[in-house]
Amino acid sequence: MFCANVRRFIAFRIFFNSRFYYPVFTILFLDFGLTIAQFSILNAVWAAVIVLAEVPSGALADVVGRKRLLVAASVIMAVEIGIICFAPAGGSPLVFYIFLANRILSGLAEAAASGADEAIAYDSLAERGAKKQWGRVLEILARCQSVGHIVAMSIGAAIYDPVLMTKAVGFLGINHQFSQSMTMRFPLYLTFILAILAVLTTLGMKDVKTSTSKKNGKAESEKASLGQAMGLTLKAGAWIFKTPFALTILLFGMMFDGLIRMVITLSSQYYRMIELPESIFGLIGSLVAMLGFVVPKLARNIAEKKNPSHALAVTALLTLTGLVSMNLFLPLAGMIPVMLTCCAMYFNGFFISYYLNQVTASEQRATVLSFKGLTYNISYGLLGILYALVLKTQRQTVSGTPNEDLIFMDTFFWFPLTFAVWFVLLMGVTRFIFTQSGIKK
Repeated sequence: MFCANVRRFIAFRIFFNSRFYYPVFTILFLDFGLTIAQFSILNAVWAAVIVLAEVPSGALADVVGRKRLLVAASVIMAVEIGIICFAPAGGSPLVFYIFLANRILSGLAEAAASGADEAIAYDSLAERGAKKQWGRVLEILARCQSVGHIVAMSIGAAIYDPVLMTKAVGFLGINHQFSQSMTMRFPLYLTFILAILAVLTTLGMKDVKTSTSKKNGKAESEKASLGQAMGLTLKAGAWIFKTPFALTILLFGMMFDGLIRMVITLSSQYYRMIELPESIFGLIGSLVAMLGFVVPKLARNIAEKKNPSHALAVTALLTLTGLVSMNLFLPLAGMIPVMLTCCAMYFNGFFISYYLNQVTASEQRATVLSFKGLTYNISYGLLGILYALVLKTQRQTVSGTPNEDLIFMDTFFWFPLTFAVWFVLLMGVTRFIFTQSGIKK
């Protein structure tokens, strides 16, 4: 049985990430009166906040304690959800500013949690001489999160539908007519409850003494400042560039994560192109989440019994096969390459966490893990900008009113092509890095 910190780490990940409004994320914003342009601006703000706060927050966790950052992340989550639970609907500027505050707080919460949660769990195992159990922890975490996502996706979409809710209470003998303005807040209320549970979970965590904290003592840690955190950030960044294996992990991780996340973002459009009805999109999301019951066990066996090159080959093969096959847009059967691509996402997440924690010292673990989050979001953001330029260029070649569906199909080849070129370049770069350092791969 795992220690209390590890159990609370798993619970925190479920409460923090299984948000009931995710299946209706876009239309929720629109039903509050925001436009698509405003929605895009708000998400850009969210991504920018994460990029700016990711690494400093990780360093701060290493300086002042991981528990404090996790409690702060949970409290911020409660505030960000709370302010939109009771936000007025309509297209007034006030609504936009309320959601702007929500996106800023959400970005800060994501940044504060990133790295700190994983660091406190891994170091709790290390303190007990059980670092080898980390693979098992990741496996159980993936399964639990899959359950959380399935429940959140299913319930969140159902309670958002006023017609379904009216029928549900009618079945119970209650005569009440729900409106969209009422039901659109239900997923938010449930997510707010999860935020409170996240706060209670993190309050019960206990910080693990790292070599730095043992050396400096409590009085020193009380004097910790943002300046110390920035110093640790620079130190961790320098360590990553001087450690070929850690640098290689991050370079390949950001490639896989950025490309696959971008494809997943566009998945609803892809489903339409392969003739899947919109009514089953939620079921598809649940089906993808069920991969979390299978893939982590396979990933753990590979990580513990094979070398990292084998793990890289498996992830790369799944990614390339999935992206190339998706480009065929096979009716109905096109779901098979989607599942392969999502498998690659699960493998990448497991392998990066497994190997990066192995080579990272306890006193800078949260900072280094925050660099992972930073590189992931930079990769995702840059790919989004590049793909937008590809779409714009393609539209300019079309005479008359452009068909968005055809443009999407004609430009999808960019993803497998980008992956192939990027992968070959990274193989060359990493070979050079290891050659220069005198280390055999």
